[in-house]
Amino acid sequence: MEEVLKKYIEKGREAIFFISRLFIGLLFLQHGAQKLFGWFGGTAVSSWFSLMGLAGVIEFFGGLALAVGLFTRLAALGGLATMISAYFIAHFPNGWVPIMNKGELAVLYFAAFLILIIYGAGKFSLERALFKKEIF
Repeated sequence: MEEVLKKYIEKGREAIFFISRLFIGLLFLQHGAQKLFGWFGGTAVSSWFSLMGLAGVIEFFGGLALAVGLFTRLAALGGLATMISAYFIAHFPNGWVPIMNKGELAVLYFAAFLILIIYGAGKFSLERALFKKEIF
């Protein structure tokens, strides 16, 4: 039974990784859309050149890049830096435990971006389709 399960997991590994990257990207994009455009119940920032505007740009365009698999490692690095900043600026002053300071989402995105930096876009990506390899 265990060998059969391993076989199916290995066979679907790339598809599962693609779906995970897609969800991570689309969810991150939504945070940026809230900040930049006021979509999804958010409030649009007054300037894209503010700290919150910069976070929105990274979240929206980085999320889009992650979703399609274009310059995935670079987009994940931008997201990682944004989540470190978000955690220490907005959450850490309220205590160091993520579930108590409402920073668990920043920590979860941080972990997801670490995985994407390490493994890249995977087999199903726009970057691989365009350039036949991952550039970033």
